[in-house]
Amino acid sequence: MNDPGQIPDPVRAAGPPAVTEGTPDGPIVLVLDPSGAAKHAELPATWREFARSWQIIWCRLPVEGALTQADDLLGDPPRPGRVVTVVASGPFAEQAMRLAEAHTGTVRAVLLVDPAAEGYFPPDRGEAEARAWEHTHATGLRAKLAAAGIPVEVVAYSTGGDRDRVAAPIPLGHPDVAEAVRAAIEE
Repeated sequence: MNDPGQIPDPVRAAGPPAVTEGTPDGPIVLVLDPSGAAKHAELPATWREFARSWQIIWCRLPVEGALTQADDLLGDPPRPGRVVTVVASGPFAEQAMRLAEAHTGTVRAVLLVDPAAEGYFPPDRGEAEARAWEHTHATGLRAKLAAAGIPVEVVAYSTGGDRDRVAAPIPLGHPDVAEAVRAAIEE
């Protein structure tokens, strides 16, 4: 993964560093995916309908160079003058905010999924962990981004139960995550 502290999973590291789909006329959505979905160069099924109205750049973080590609995209967006919504999960919440800080003229918002999931916690603790993360990060970088007009919002978190049976972070391709991102972008 692009995190020097982790050994890349060769299966997840296969495939392209980024997958781009969608219309050039809609909002630009940059997804930082630590799980490496979209290995076969297409968006997760839950996101494909959004490509009709958004331009989605899905960065597969287990692939070498994906985070650099995200940084390059924010420095030179596909449509100059257009803003980008950054979506990130779990252990990449901090990197997503740092990217936004480096590109305040390009980033519209940072949408986070299970930002507290830097380590394991049971899925049913997602809301409590997300709220604790929001409280802990109310100042510092998150506040600095808010002052620059870039909201940082937790849009989804692990809930446990029948729909969410995996350890946090909940995958970005999960239907509840896709719906939460759609709602936040269309707001």
